[in-house]
Amino acid sequence: MNCVFVQIRCRPATGYKVADAIVLRELHSELYSTSGEYDLLLKLYIPEDQDVGKYINDNLLDIDGIERTLTTLTFRAF
Repeated sequence: MNCVFVQIRCRPATGYKVADAIVLRELHSELYSTSGEYDLLLKLYIPEDQDVGKYINDNLLDIDGIERTLTTLTFRAF
């Protein structure tokens, strides 16, 4: 499994709706509300046999209210 962090910027007043939609899809390991440029921080594990970009596109980016994302790939835990 590949650990990936996705920062999510939501359209105004949609952060809780976006978070609820993510929770219902059961994609995440952890999901946080954050301050700053992005509204949510999502930690998820993508199966080794899946393309990261396609997985995120197919399972996350069709949620209404998501305006922009920033994905950070991880390589090693210390």
